[in-house]
Amino acid sequence: MKRILNVARIHNTSWATTFAWPLGILTIVFVITYGLFSVIPDTDAESNFTGGVFAVYGFALAFYLTAITQVFPYALGLSITRREFLTATALVGVTQSVAIGTIVYVMSVIEAATGGFGEKIRMFGIARFATDNPVLQWAALVTGMLVMGGIGAFIGVVYRRYRVNGLFTLGLGVLVLFGGGSILVTWQRWWPNIGSFFTDTPRILLLVVVPLIITAVLSVASWLGLLKATA
Repeated sequence: MKRILNVARIHNTSWATTFAWPLGILTIVFVITYGLFSVIPDTDAESNFTGGVFAVYGFALAFYLTAITQVFPYALGLSITRREFLTATALVGVTQSVAIGTIVYVMSVIEAATGGFGEKIRMFGIARFATDNPVLQWAALVTGMLVMGGIGAFIGVVYRRYRVNGLFTLGLGVLVLFGGGSILVTWQRWWPNIGSFFTDTPRILLLVVVPLIITAVLSVASWLGLLKATA
């Protein structure tokens, strides 16, 4: 475990990159959002939704993409094994997800208690759209971060294993999957069934279990891909 913690320090050589930057981005987005809605005339809307909080999730994707594409070759140069690197990266990912997810949740509680910071803003409370359960809200924010980190790491592994052709193939595959799926669903008129699935499925499955499964699948795929990836 001591060895893994030492390897994890590679990602934290600059603490600002791991925690300060995402929180700084979140702060700036909030200030801009608050300033914007404070000068807009009040409306009859129950809340003023803004997706500004998704900026921190985008950072998570970019952070772990960079961890694989840039830090991984450096780690191999230090005689760190692939298993040690991935384990340490996963440890950093869980820690970062819990920390940032908890901060976002606390801000969502403050947001709800103050009526959207006095401006009916709905920025941090994105999980409140799906559930009123505070534990599920917190878990959804954390698992959302984990999924984004897993996606970023997987994309990084694809690049390290197959380079640019791998990225183009991955992008094309995603386009065909979702584009073709949309055509099929529209043709078969399955959209009402899909809507019923999301409304009828227990929230814990949609908000926690499914994201954890996706993260696990991406982690296994990243592990298998990184075994043959070159520096």
